[in-house]
Amino acid sequence: MKPAIVITGVAGFIGSNLADRLLAEGYPVIGVDDLSAGVREQVPEGTSFYHMDVRSPEVQSLIPEGSVVFHLAAKNCISDCQSDPLETASVNVTGTVNVLEAAVRAGASKVVYAESSALYEGTRVFPTPEAEVHPESVYAVSKLAARVFAEAYRRFHGLRLTALRYFCVYGPRQDYRRTVPPLMSAFILALLHGERPVIYGSGKKRRDFVHVDDVNAFHLQCLTDPRTDGGTFNLGSGVNYSVLEIYGRTAALLKSELQPVFKPDLPGEAQETLADISATTALGWRPKVSLEEGLCGFVDYYRKMGIPWKV
Repeated sequence: MKPAIVITGVAGFIGSNLADRLLAEGYPVIGVDDLSAGVREQVPEGTSFYHMDVRSPEVQSLIPEGSVVFHLAAKNCISDCQSDPLETASVNVTGTVNVLEAAVRAGASKVVYAESSALYEGTRVFPTPEAEVHPESVYAVSKLAARVFAEAYRRFHGLRLTALRYFCVYGPRQDYRRTVPPLMSAFILALLHGERPVIYGSGKKRRDFVHVDDVNAFHLQCLTDPRTDGGTFNLGSGVNYSVLEIYGRTAALLKSELQPVFKPDLPGEAQETLADISATTALGWRPKVSLEEGLCGFVDYYRKMGIPWKV
């Protein structure tokens, strides 16, 4: 019998896609989300859903003994985190400690938790291996603090942990509602509306994009492969593109000649991200969705679901 899976942040982009995949694989899924950023309609049918903050003491009661917890809930818009460090620390640090404590007390078998490629903001080493940790933004610092607590739970409680550092994950349900929406959804939706997308800075920043389906393939591997226990893994493609390149590809796909609007750069963002994925590929994982395929699928998703009117 497959173990129950608990997903915090289940109504968000990665969490809802993961729940879909797990349900299709026959896993019982328990989802937790406070809906401050996630969308209830995105939680797939078949999920046992609880509207709850990850800081709540009631989280423990939702975690079955022997289950695996995917802790994905976070305050993760960098600009919002910069403007509200107290709330960022409360959600990302205190919330993570609460989930870890709940997992230990409930007898969970493992916790897989989201770190971030933001931990590499200040690095000059590309591709960036997991050892190169140089956080700069409030968001990145909160993720580092959560990691230190997670390591303490591993040492003192023997908790099985896997830490995942997501690079620029994209695909269906990517959250376009943020104060500053993710790049691809912002470009696609603006162009579908016939509007000029915004680029912050010169457009020369480079980003490593990885499709959510590839990320979920490694999520599933974390459930069954003991080599992931105790590890920290980059989840990226190992290739990066400039913001202008992504805009050009999106505009060409949509046959748009609209030019972007350039605004002042955002504080706290890395100039380049590029994952060293040798640790994940050593375990047999490899990204399979090409940028072209993923971008086409993303556009089709918005066309099929109906284009949101507010970006």
